[in-house]
Amino acid sequence: GASIGIIGVLLPGIVKRDFPKQAGSMTGVYTMALCLGAATAAGSTVPLRDAFGSWSLALGFWALPPLLAALVWLPQARHGHAVAHVAYRVSGLWRDPLAWQVTLYMGLQSSLAYIVFGWLPSILIDRGLTPVQAGLMLSASVLVQLITALSTPWLATRGRDQRPAVVVVMGLTLCGLLCCLYAPLSGLWLWIVILGLGQGGTFSLGLALIVLRSRDAHVAASLSGMAQGVGYTLAALGPLAMGLVHDFTGSWSASGIIFVAIALVGTLFGLGAGRALYVRASAERL
Repeated sequence: GASIGIIGVLLPGIVKRDFPKQAGSMTGVYTMALCLGAATAAGSTVPLRDAFGSWSLALGFWALPPLLAALVWLPQARHGHAVAHVAYRVSGLWRDPLAWQVTLYMGLQSSLAYIVFGWLPSILIDRGLTPVQAGLMLSASVLVQLITALSTPWLATRGRDQRPAVVVVMGLTLCGLLCCLYAPLSGLWLWIVILGLGQGGTFSLGLALIVLRSRDAHVAASLSGMAQGVGYTLAALGPLAMGLVHDFTGSWSASGIIFVAIALVGTLFGLGAGRALYVRASAERL
């Protein structure tokens, strides 16, 4: 968890520093890699348990990808940019309304993602699917995210601003969630595809907004820390709210209210974050 928090915060700043003119497309590639890893894990952990005959070995298997990633990044650590050794202080970020709009959009769309990761299989199992089928549905949804994870940031940077993209991807996400909860299971594959397209777009667009709303790499790294630190703390409340509502009502039916509320408020902040502006923050060399 600590690794994900640190790496997730630093990478948007690296994208801004190393690929300032290809920020949209490189953010899409980065997000696509995240989705591919998540889809692989979601779809293969139960089969690994069956193959190994143990949950411990199936979960322990996922210690191997971080080790491989560390080996790939080792040359970067040895031959870092000289600018990395110069200390900078970013001021004004926490007082800027635009920075908070980016942060709240990031947090609310992440809340929907955490709800899907944490509760979608349980919802589908209660609706009649087996655990393996539910895991495959989650894996398929994350795999579909590859399409919009790569394309949404690229397309969003081709327009005047990112507000239309916010409406489209949040709308797809809400539609997919509500259909998975209420619609007939005969159309489940369609609902899973819609959900995946929406969530791949909301997440990659959130990362792209961090880069696009920043004037330089130092501001981007600080905004990333703010958006993902505060945002993910907010996002953690989504799965908690789902569990509390389920325990209180004894079913998942009332969860649709949570989906609608988070999606609508997230869209509102996304419309503010999607404007073609820069956050009012500056990086000063110490």
